[in-house]
Amino acid sequence: MTGPKDASDGAFDDEALETARVAFARPVAFLMGAANIEGLPAPDLPEVAFAGRSNVGKSSLINALVGQKHLARASNEPGRTREVNFFVLEERLRLVDLPGYGFARASKTATSQFQNLGRAYLRGRPNLKRVYLLIDARHGLKAVDAEALDALDLSAVSYQIVLTKADKLKAPEVAPLVAATLKAISKRPAAFPRVLATSSEKGTGMPELRAEILAATTV
Repeated sequence: MTGPKDASDGAFDDEALETARVAFARPVAFLMGAANIEGLPAPDLPEVAFAGRSNVGKSSLINALVGQKHLARASNEPGRTREVNFFVLEERLRLVDLPGYGFARASKTATSQFQNLGRAYLRGRPNLKRVYLLIDARHGLKAVDAEALDALDLSAVSYQIVLTKADKLKAPEVAPLVAATLKAISKRPAAFPRVLATSSEKGTGMPELRAEILAATTV
């Protein structure tokens, strides 16, 4: 897959954004859900994964990213997803929806099982290019997110913070939140040094996120 190179100054030019738009306009479909590490597909395509609290809007973001309203299914009951779900973009790239953490309505045993599945995926996936950790812009980084940040650092997988629901903030509040979030992760070894503010509802930040993904998965 060819695409834009990483924008070292934090901005992608119009050509890079257009290249990413075209790439994500290609056919994308649900591939499978894996309930255990043995059920994962072969690591033969580049993958990017999405993680976050159970009510952060992962399904909505994935749908907005690829321009399909019902590709990733959001549940009315936060924390119901117990599998690692794979979506394939024209046999070129996989988008991976990891089990949510926090607010999961499950027993401690069940909660540990699907959270451990997410951790096992992070540790044992050589084709994983980046994890996008979704944080609700209305709340920012919370204590519950620290465990996820620690797990990502321990796995030594590049991860990038994506703020969701940024349209719920007043416009002048967004830039300071991005700056504060970037400062909070600045000393974390695996954190990618850019933070994106997005809105699945308004489409804000989606062109930049597509370009980030394409840059991360382009050799």
